[in-house]
Amino acid sequence: MSTRPTVLITGASTGIGAVYAERFAQRGHDLVLVARDQARLDALATRLRSQYDVAIDVIPADLTQLDDLTTVERRLRDDARIGILVNNAGAALSGNFVDQSTDSVAQLVALNTTALVRLASAIAPRLAKAGAGAIINIGSVVGLAPEFGMTVYGATKAFVLFLSQGLSLELSPQGVYVQAVLPAATRTEIWDRSGIDINTLNEIMEVGDLVDAALVAFDRGEPVTIPPLQEAQRWDELQSARQSLLGQIRQSAVAQRYQTPH
Repeated sequence: MSTRPTVLITGASTGIGAVYAERFAQRGHDLVLVARDQARLDALATRLRSQYDVAIDVIPADLTQLDDLTTVERRLRDDARIGILVNNAGAALSGNFVDQSTDSVAQLVALNTTALVRLASAIAPRLAKAGAGAIINIGSVVGLAPEFGMTVYGATKAFVLFLSQGLSLELSPQGVYVQAVLPAATRTEIWDRSGIDINTLNEIMEVGDLVDAALVAFDRGEPVTIPPLQEAQRWDELQSARQSLLGQIRQSAVAQRYQTPH
């Protein structure tokens, strides 16, 4: 058995989650793999056990279903060996907002936000009490850009970023590291599942490159990681501008431009 913390990964059967599983297994971490497709989970677990001699548990679960979600929450609360949560499970939707059904929008929000925050809530108190551990939340650069036209998906990913930044402020003083990872377009099955033709996209990052970059940042303790961003100071400038704005919006007086002329 590994002396390193066990890593629980959602959406672990394919794509980003499967690569995270491989990379953490290479590092000697035991794993708990969560996804809907048990056959794929079992195949991945069998291969990783054989290659890296780590212990792996599999939890087949649909995180939009309350019974399945509470099963994973219970494991996060009760298993003291789990010291890292990778909140990776997510989905996208094709089409414009007016073309998307209310049920499909609600399903997207349930997976991308509700499940993610519930799982973080399940593990965070235990990690804070232990004074160690990490939560990795997979967001998206789409959460920074309404202009990309993926309104509900982008809104859920903006939630992931805000949540991660807030949790980092709260939990880092208690020894818990929170990382938001913001990929751009990455070669995973999310596109096919959402009805989006990946061949219509100009540039696609390979999933192994994405996860490797995210883990470089993880090892550095970086709170927000944008693997395709070439100039880090661009993010720093955005954060500085946002923080300087705060001093202008904490006033008791209505701005002059909104005052009714007499």
